Amino acid sequence: MAANKQTAHLPALSQLQIDKAVQAALLEDLGLAGDVTSDATIPASVRAIAHMNSREEGLISGLALAKSAFRQLDGKIKFKSYVNDGDRIKPGQKIARIEGRARSVLGGERVALNYLCHLSGIATYTSKFAERIAHTKAVVCCTRKTIPGLRAFEKYAVKCGGGSNHRYGLDDAILIKDNHIAVAGGVREAIESARAFAGHLIKIEVEVDTLDQLKEALKAKPDVVMLDNMGPEQLKLGVEIVAGLIPIEASGNVNIDTIKAIAESGVDMISTSKITMSAPTLDIGLDIKIDQA
Repeated sequence: MAANKQTAHLPALSQLQIDKAVQAALLEDLGLAGDVTSDATIPASVRAIAHMNSREEGLISGLALAKSAFRQLDGKIKFKSYVNDGDRIKPGQKIARIEGRARSVLGGERVALNYLCHLSGIATYTSKFAERIAHTKAVVCCTRKTIPGLRAFEKYAVKCGGGSNHRYGLDDAILIKDNHIAVAGGVREAIESARAFAGHLIKIEVEVDTLDQLKEALKAKPDVVMLDNMGPEQLKLGVEIVAGLIPIEASGNVNIDTIKAIAESGVDMISTSKITMSAPTLDIGLDIKIDQA
């Protein structure tokens, strides 16, 4: 049972979720006194036009959050994007145009760019992992290792980059890991307890780190098995043992240099925290000029 690598429509971020997160970021940045630099140097009546420009090649993600940063400060701000999330951009390419009161443009600049640079960096880095394994059936997946408060957005960015999402939290799937197994008394015992607890819509995945554990796990019929910290040759043996009965996920020691060999072992999914926790930001700047009109 192979994972589906066909790109689907991007998920839609909730506007309520976007506005709540952006509002908190703006309050953090503006503090109690607001943008004292802009207030001290720029008359309230001055208008400006600004462009967000890419300074390197990459994939875009997070435009809705950037737009929200400006619009929450000033409802009269005009924000026009020239690209869409998931689009590949080139150095020097214009990403968006912002027009309105100069104080509002400058007040929202950092929050907008922080989100856009960070999420575009994740999308870009994810795409590099996906490209390394494009010739296989495997898909690269993110994990729960995300910056607190940004999980939904970071997982969205992974999708923009051609990756897939693992569970969003502790409540949307059962993932039995080594510590659960140790407390439960064994692999089979843990799976059987989970099966008795879970409703019919909750998937059960179990993590194993030896082939003997894998064989024991299969007797209890989990929905997915995770082969943890196994090298490519051991992964191939695991794939042979499972024989297509259930999806196989590989994890542990996954990076941009190792993912190709892991994918070529025949696994269905490869999970890694690298695409969210180690992604460099994409360099995007904002250039402003005074509106003479």
